[in-house]
Order: sequence, then C-alpha cells, then structure tokens
Amino acid sequence: MNVSYNELQGLCRKAFSGIGFEEGDAADAADMVAWMQCHGLHGVEQLNRGLDYLLEEDPEARPRLIYQDGDLAVLDGQGHSVLRSISLATELGFAKARARGLSVVKIRRCHNRQLIMGYLSRLAGRGMNITAFWRNAQVPLTEQVVGFRAGHATPEVRVYSVRDVPEENEPNDGITLVMANHVELLPSLGADHDLDLLAHHPESELLACRQLALKEGIEVDEAIWARLKTLAHRILVESSEASRGGAGAGDHDND
Repeated sequence: MNVSYNELQGLCRKAFSGIGFEEGDAADAADMVAWMQCHGLHGVEQLNRGLDYLLEEDPEARPRLIYQDGDLAVLDGQGHSVLRSISLATELGFAKARARGLSVVKIRRCHNRQLIMGYLSRLAGRGMNITAFWRNAQVPLTEQVVGFRAGHATPEVRVYSVRDVPEENEPNDGITLVMANHVELLPSLGADHDLDLLAHHPESELLACRQLALKEGIEVDEAIWARLKTLAHRILVESSEASRGGAGAGDHDND
C-alpha cells in the first residue's frame, strides 16, 4: 500500500506510544523509521523485525554509562532496542567531538541498530562528520558501515562480508560511533582488508529515493501497517478507559 511520509510518521508515533514510549521518544523513534523508509532503507521492515522484542522490554530500563573520558564513552544498552539508548549516546558523542575534535562512543548489547541512521542524520545536519559501524551475526558475518559528511543529511552506506571470522569473535550486538568536527569519515577500505563488498548505496542514490518517496508516496506492507494500527489503538483504549474512570461524580457533588 502507498502512504505519505506524514501518515507513516504519525502512525509510527502512535504505535510507539502504544508500546510505552514517552511522547518525545515516540516522536523521535517514529521519525527514525519514516526517515529510513523514505530513503529506501526498509525502516518499517526493520521495525517489524524488532517489534516482539520492543513489546517485551521494560520501558523503565535506561542505558547505563559504563565508562567515559574526554574522548570515549561506553554504554550498556541493556539488551534493548537502539531506539531507547541512541539519544543519550549520540548527544554524548556530539558534545565530546565538539569539545575535543573527535569522539568515539560504543553501545553494547542493543538491537534494531539499523534505525540509528535517522538520529545520525540530525547530527550531520548540525555540522558533524560521523561514521557508524557494526557487525551482524548472520552467516556470512557481515559488517555495515554508514558515513555522513558534515552538513549532509543523507549518508553513504556499505555492507561487507568478513572473510576470516576471528576465533575470539564476541556476540555481535553492539555499535560504534565515530564523530569528528573537521575530518570526513566516509566508509572506504583498502584492498588489504579481509572484507568483500556486498552492497554500496551512495549518497546520491539514497537522496533520489527520498525525493521519489516524498513525491509519489511510500510503499508499506499492508500486514505491517495493520500491526502498527493495532499498537496505535492501545492509546485510544487507554484514553477511553481513563476518561470513563474520571467521568463520574465524586463523593461531593456540588452541581
């Protein structure tokens, strides 16, 4: 089915609210999904893949700062969606890079990592060069690298397969962010790396996808759309129950 950007963003915001996100966090998360979808990066499918995990997460559990110094920060995402930890991570990295010229932020134990791109787009728009990379546990082992140039809201994306998996290979559930004020950090590897390029999405390609989506609408799977509507309906149910609970007269009716 075909929907507009605003329709997608609006339904996702209500769905995230239905899941238990605070109002501001729900709006941010919805922006991230809609941003990815209109750039041809399958944001809705990525969200749907992680919805079962989101529904089981404790909304009160927050990311935990394990370590930080002037240039580096390490956070524990508590095994939750990156949507719950990325705001702290990105703002922390941005502040350190502004102060020191370069920063590195590592988020451990998180999922839905693809959805981080929309947040990074915002920071790039504020004048920051950014590279994010992470590995996926699928076979073959893959590494995804996303690079934003300062002032550019659309990234370059590369996906590699790792030829030689390290024997000490740890669970691939983290993400690393590198930010720099004045140095471009675009993804590029020399021939001496044990990686094979599987996919390459240049900035121009993703920007063309966005322009087409905003002009002609965004294609969304009907089954996923229906699932999001079901989650969004939770808000209406809770609001109706709250209204009914407070609609009756109190012990002292002065009317």
